Amino acid sequence: MNIAIIQISETGKDIAILLQQELGATIIKRSNVGIQWKKYDAFVFIGAMGICVRTIAPYVNDKHEDPAVVCVDSMGLNAISVLSGHIGGANNLAHEVAALIGAREVITTQSDNAGLWALDTFAERFHWNIASDDDMNECIFAFVSCKPTALLMDICDEGTDYLEKTLPEHVTIVKSLEEVDPEKFSLFIMVTPYNLCAPYGVLELHFVPMIASLGFGLAHHPDDYEYIYDEIDEAMSQIGVLPCYKRYCTIDVKQDEEFCEMLVDDLGEELVFYTAEQLAKVEVPNPSTTVEKHVGTPSVCEAAAILGSNNGKLIVPKMKGKNWTAALAIPYENLRERTGHIEIVGAGPGDPDLVSVRGRKMLERADLILYAGSLVPKTLTECHKPGAVVRSSADMNLEEQCALMKQFYDQGKYIVRLHTGDPCIFGAIQEQMAFFDQNGMHYHITPGISSFLAAAAELQSQFTIPERCQTIILTRGEGRTPMPEKEQLHLLAKSQSTMCIFLSASIVDDVQKELLMEYPEDTPVAACYHLTWPDQKIYRGKLKDLAKIVHDNHLTLTTMLVVGEAIDNRQGLSELYSKHFTHLFRQGDDEQAS
Repeated sequence: MNIAIIQISETGKDIAILLQQELGATIIKRSNVGIQWKKYDAFVFIGAMGICVRTIAPYVNDKHEDPAVVCVDSMGLNAISVLSGHIGGANNLAHEVAALIGAREVITTQSDNAGLWALDTFAERFHWNIASDDDMNECIFAFVSCKPTALLMDICDEGTDYLEKTLPEHVTIVKSLEEVDPEKFSLFIMVTPYNLCAPYGVLELHFVPMIASLGFGLAHHPDDYEYIYDEIDEAMSQIGVLPCYKRYCTIDVKQDEEFCEMLVDDLGEELVFYTAEQLAKVEVPNPSTTVEKHVGTPSVCEAAAILGSNNGKLIVPKMKGKNWTAALAIPYENLRERTGHIEIVGAGPGDPDLVSVRGRKMLERADLILYAGSLVPKTLTECHKPGAVVRSSADMNLEEQCALMKQFYDQGKYIVRLHTGDPCIFGAIQEQMAFFDQNGMHYHITPGISSFLAAAAELQSQFTIPERCQTIILTRGEGRTPMPEKEQLHLLAKSQSTMCIFLSASIVDDVQKELLMEYPEDTPVAACYHLTWPDQKIYRGKLKDLAKIVHDNHLTLTTMLVVGEAIDNRQGLSELYSKHFTHLFRQGDDEQAS
């Protein structure tokens, strides 16, 4: 936000300076508020409320146009949202200002104080468009008055997740328009890309989620390119689909077309190009030999839509206009209909609090949670919804795991395959993904926090030391799984980088022998057992004693071995704060955060 600060009294000078620095704001004179009323997104007055109100009164017009106004008393005790609380963002700004100065935020908006949804903020907050004819204020009044409200959600995204979790008592979720009985409901809220209308006598608030990818093809340099944008929208509306495009997608040979330039330069749309080779790999319902002859792929619009939606579902197949073709696809993860989906989730190192926010949401949504029971604590699955099936894969072979997931998938269920740490590091997902690909099953990966990151945290060590060690090697010793010749431990050890060795406690004697070929025998080591689990144990020592540490403490495969001088090293860190790096901090970039 572009924020102006008005310091009314000398007492509030320190507050004004602090807010100027923290908010990137500009301090202006009170006499300039009128001439700069349209220039700023928000004004923060520091002083008496009465002076604040008298100053802004001549310029207040409409909540959709007025800037946010917050008033802070000169002692810094209260941060009060004065004007444009929701639409303008004054409520959020009051919250932020209060946190900066340790004040009490004062919000008078009824929906906030009643714990109800701020309906007029949803469009901006969740990147939704509004397609309702009914007055927003009427809808808000009915909602905050707790009139019976029906809620229809045809898709899944951040916004609908929020609505489900915070559902007020007077709101009922419906699955179809037929359930919206005018005798039962006064307000109908819907989140859908489809053109639906509330029954007569029911107020309607229609949010259109911008989640789809529109793939398009063009004739060569069409003369009517300026009209194609509206023509596609009109064609979609005729089949009941509203403009819900998150991005436009097409073949890269169209980069210089005037229509593409208009999309980006004039309309500010996101535009993605794909090569003919990429498009040709996508199976589509309406391939064309003519298209393939001219551009090298049997499909442009359908294939581009599918690729742009992360291999999602084609909900509008190829449509033809005078000089264009278009198709629409939605990511499978956003579909609420009964279409199977598999989410491979990284569980983190073990502590349930260390699974990602996204991963937690997936677990809460899942119909089936199949977790790696020998490596993932069952407590991670306790957030499951009622009726969900939770199974450990510890005693299942690959075929049994895949069969169970396909069983639920074929029923249109949402499946979470929960793997330890991050699935890409010594995981077991490659074979599963091959099965999914072979059976045309849709899946996505949610990354997790690897145990090597947990090791650094629990060892209170920075694994990269300026001018000493700038590389971290993630590897394993050679056990039943052979190692490539070029990745033998003694070869990797030549760099004397920080080395994190997975799955190797059972062959620690061989590991120590190979490491000692390059590392000094007094190099610090740590054996980290069950990182972040309740029974976590960490043993420190020297490389020459690594095998003894592991054997004496009966450590198992769930042990991370760390070697390198970065362990417990406190030397060299001050270099980040030397004169050579001060420019980074002046710009507000902390290199350590990277």
